[in-house]
Amino acid sequence: MSDPNPKLLKTVAFFDVDGTLLKSTIVHYYIWMRFKETPFLLKYLWLVGFLPKIVYYLILDRISRPRFNETFYRNYRGMNVDEIKELSIEMFEAYLRPKIFPAAIAQIQEHKEQGTPVVFVTGSLDFIVQPIADFLNVDSVLAPQLHEQNEQFTGELTTVPLIGEEKAKAMQAYSERHGISLKDSYAYGDSQSDLPMLECVGNPVVVNPGKALREKALASGWEMHEWL
Repeated sequence: MSDPNPKLLKTVAFFDVDGTLLKSTIVHYYIWMRFKETPFLLKYLWLVGFLPKIVYYLILDRISRPRFNETFYRNYRGMNVDEIKELSIEMFEAYLRPKIFPAAIAQIQEHKEQGTPVVFVTGSLDFIVQPIADFLNVDSVLAPQLHEQNEQFTGELTTVPLIGEEKAKAMQAYSERHGISLKDSYAYGDSQSDLPMLECVGNPVVVNPGKALREKALASGWEMHEWL
């Protein structure tokens, strides 16, 4: 991004969510909500029917994470919008809040105290991430949304999945709108799919990395933390 007066540009801290901020995945979120809304006697029947799909999803995720996200989110087809959004708030209190890494909370608080806005950039759905953002007083959330029709989710995303290069594009667009200097900003990520968002800022921070990302961080001299 070019600007005639770069001193006026702001610095932002961008955070991935799943694996970086807390230990969970889009699969865990969905299972928790389905289990919660399913009558007791039918819970395990539903789970037995769903488990075989996990193998398919694991294979699809290895082939293409964007395709996996698009396919998996179709499980939300037909669910009532208001009920699921209310359930996501309940899920945060009962399931997600205890899973947030204390070190992540401390790091976000440090950025906030320094006057640095914090922005979530995640492939998880907006209504799942928003309660986390509210709890941590995050400034903005960049997350995918599902189409709604007749007060129900269609299961289709309104945009392409926010994965890989799409995260970097979303950060660049957000930065252009808000006068942000990416070269002075921070990005926190935990997986190989977060590489584009890490590489588009001047201060990449790797959190809880696997072997490949750890090697990349060491070779690049990036800051690295274990928050598990």
